[in-house]
Amino acid sequence: MATPRSVGLPDGVRACLFDLDGVLTRTATVHMAAWKRTFDEFLRSRDPGAPEFSQEDYNEHVDGKPRADGVRDFLASRGITLPEGGPGDPADAATVQAVASRKNELVLAELDEHGVEVYEGSIRYLRAVRDAGLATAVVTASANGEQVMRAGGFADLIDVRIDGVVATRDQLRGKPAPDTFLAGARALGVPPEEAVVFEDALAGVAAGRAGGFAFVVGVDRVGHAGGLRESGADVVVQDLAELLGEEDG
Repeated sequence: MATPRSVGLPDGVRACLFDLDGVLTRTATVHMAAWKRTFDEFLRSRDPGAPEFSQEDYNEHVDGKPRADGVRDFLASRGITLPEGGPGDPADAATVQAVASRKNELVLAELDEHGVEVYEGSIRYLRAVRDAGLATAVVTASANGEQVMRAGGFADLIDVRIDGVVATRDQLRGKPAPDTFLAGARALGVPPEEAVVFEDALAGVAAGRAGGFAFVVGVDRVGHAGGLRESGADVVVQDLAELLGEEDG
């Protein structure tokens, strides 16, 4: 019979909590591109010579966070503070909500045109986790979690979804606060010390560590393994298939 050790996890683990973008799906690159276009256009409108939004900016200030938090945190790193605004603001307004909405429009257009690509090694791992009798949850800052899971064809492998819609409804703080992961564990009926967090974002790894989870797996898709370890990952892999003793091909 399969056990937690057969999927590379400590004994006593009963549940796995997976981030979505960058861990199960290849949509992290879509998000990075959308953020870059959004921020570069915004920065150029204020200062044509402003440095462009970079992968490092994404990793440090935006990845894994709710959209509005990402807007605030990145712009603060450039010394910019915007009024909050509201969800009805036009996309070109200079407010936090307008910038966040513009980014989401770009992501939805890309997903609508090209669909969702999954990491095959992650899907094999998900199936192995289920075979080992472990409960599963997706925990994502994205408000589009349900659509992405359905489009990716793996919704049947997930027991619980905690996404941006749920976080807003239940007033859960975004990563790096542990609230959403803790909500996922509660929904599965498992204490954090019997659950594992899988994350590719520095903020998400920090959230897993802050929540007192049994084990935190960092997934390095963009060459920031050191940052994942510094943020609290117990182990770092390039693909979840490595935890099965295989490579994603």
